[in-house]
Amino acid sequence: MRKICVVTGSRAEYGLLSGLMRAIQEEPELELQIIATNMHLSPEFGLTYKEIESDGFFIDKKVVMLLSSDTANATAKSVGLGFIGFADAYEELHPDLIVVLGDRYEIISAVSTALFYKIPVAHLHGGEITEGAYDDCIRHAITKMSHLHFTSTEEYRKRVIQLGEHPDRVFNVGAPGVENIKKVRLMNKEKLEATLDGFTFGDKSLLVTYHPVTLESGTAAEQIQNLLSALDRLSDYKIIFTLPNSDTDGRVITKLINEYVVKNPKRAIAYPSLGLRRYLSALKYVRAVVGNSSSGIIEVPSFGIPTLNIGERQKGRLAANSVVNCGTGTDEILSGLCRILSSNFNIKEINNPYEGKNTTGDILHVIKTYPLEGLIQKSFYNNK
Repeated sequence: MRKICVVTGSRAEYGLLSGLMRAIQEEPELELQIIATNMHLSPEFGLTYKEIESDGFFIDKKVVMLLSSDTANATAKSVGLGFIGFADAYEELHPDLIVVLGDRYEIISAVSTALFYKIPVAHLHGGEITEGAYDDCIRHAITKMSHLHFTSTEEYRKRVIQLGEHPDRVFNVGAPGVENIKKVRLMNKEKLEATLDGFTFGDKSLLVTYHPVTLESGTAAEQIQNLLSALDRLSDYKIIFTLPNSDTDGRVITKLINEYVVKNPKRAIAYPSLGLRRYLSALKYVRAVVGNSSSGIIEVPSFGIPTLNIGERQKGRLAANSVVNCGTGTDEILSGLCRILSSNFNIKEINNPYEGKNTTGDILHVIKTYPLEGLIQKSFYNNK
């Protein structure tokens, strides 16, 4: 049996990987191993490893690496702790293949350590562009240390090949998050509201997620304050905030959002993590998604609602026609909100470029059948 080790470090990435994890778990020819790390193990971010366990998974190793600070110094040291923890994990688990998704700093630790252990890596969501975050560089670095690639669009597949990866190892499968929308049993409004500490949706609600723009310095406080000021002018709208990840300056954003919720208890609520099912269910009952999360671009269009994408963090990503971009000033955000919430903003048909035909099945087939012998050695592919 092939031992397939899935590494997960955040609520969002676990939600995207959970369907594939279930498929691996149920496949007789594969053995699922799980390493939980970073935000999953932090009380500040909701101890979301418990969600993994409550979904019926066994976590083989927990790699503690997150320092209790959001400075650049702490982030860099957390990456270093990740190297140590993943070395111990691989020494014990001896996986045949590691599966990772995306572009976060805990994943660069996991993949870099796998390189020294000569363990092949399967990478999801490579080839994408997010020019406003250091995640962009991390994503491309992970691509170069990976051996099987599962991209979310054909354009991204071509970009991975452009980076020197052989076409036979690069597969356009679509985005797992979009497939989740079809497979996850969503909650009705009454059941969902019963889990939201008294929050009710009404006819006008927004879901807001705002992360630091990590290639900018000292902009987090001003940008989130501008967003909150714009939301103040929509006083008839209720707001669900999902709090930012463990990135540099993330605590600045969290603090200001929590203060806003305290000042607006009848119309706003905030969660470190909604979990996959509650998050997707909430998208059924909000008018729009606001912020700078990748989910607003990748998954939200499949719900037929608009996204207001703020600032530079997601610059370069392919997006459906339901995604509206705006600057980070209060007036720019307010103008964008007015546009997407206007009755004149009517998108008759949304074509989500991230939708695949059989995303999980296609990935499972490759990781089950692709020859692993010699996979660790790569030649740079020159696409002339």
